[in-house]
Amino acid sequence: MNHTLNTAHKAIPGNPSVATTSTRQLNTRPHGGKLRILSEADWKFWIENGYIIVKQAVPREQATRLANYLWEFEGKDPQNPDTWYTPTQQMKMTELTNTGMVEIYQHQYLWDNRQFPRIHQAFADIWGMEELWVTIDRANLNFPIRPGHEYKGFIHWDYDPETKPQNVQGVLALADQTDENMGGFQCIPELFRTYDTWKLTQPEGRDHFKPDTTGFTPTKVKLEAGDLLIFNSAQPHGIRANNSKDKVRIAQYISMMPADESNEEMRQWRIRSWREKVAPDGYAFPGDPLKREKQQPLATLTELGEKLLGLKKW
Repeated sequence: MNHTLNTAHKAIPGNPSVATTSTRQLNTRPHGGKLRILSEADWKFWIENGYIIVKQAVPREQATRLANYLWEFEGKDPQNPDTWYTPTQQMKMTELTNTGMVEIYQHQYLWDNRQFPRIHQAFADIWGMEELWVTIDRANLNFPIRPGHEYKGFIHWDYDPETKPQNVQGVLALADQTDENMGGFQCIPELFRTYDTWKLTQPEGRDHFKPDTTGFTPTKVKLEAGDLLIFNSAQPHGIRANNSKDKVRIAQYISMMPADESNEEMRQWRIRSWREKVAPDGYAFPGDPLKREKQQPLATLTELGEKLLGLKKW
């Protein structure tokens, strides 16, 4: 495993709270190994489409509790759209400007979802192992497009698919995202499936992080509050534009990958990020300039949470 800390993430969007990619392959179930959460139909869908929805991965009320707190954290009123469009800080990854990233990483409610057993078990199915670390990631309040608050729905990879990344990413819905027009996650399963032949049709100097999607129709993935979406990092994906009148897409980003317990530098950084409420140091993670989380109490971890952080070894 590469034991450098964060530096590989300086120039790419991937999350630097874990390694860029795992030396362990994603679960292929060569001998039909037992599944914990996913059904056989789920597994077939996952392999064919590169994503899967785990229904009610956390209780709806637990998802809603965090959604309500995000409004408070951002100083916005869910009932008053006039409060939604206050200026946000500029992102180095300019495509994320106005997409509603909430720079919150260590609050108790975030950790309650990360350490919820059903979330862990879903990722354990995907990896074929329980010894996982959770990403230190943030949340999202994605508002309807308005003049002066525009963004384009875009498709990208966080990891160059040419490198065959062994990684997954995840999104937990904190509010219903069933309206066709309200934005949310989109991906292109057909390109995920046909990548190796598709790339032969592409120019040599193509952008390995932003595909030409000509001829493809992105799939709009609908979620309800408490649903967990897991997708393969080789899946082209993005946030689509919120063209609704008044619906807000609210989500928490959660993923897990094999615990890299021999990487003591990474393990200590993760523990410090929890204790000192530090955001990942990466291309797409500016952190909160107001340092609001510094005023919050330390999040309480369960025994599972301590292992998912790296505070306790598996």
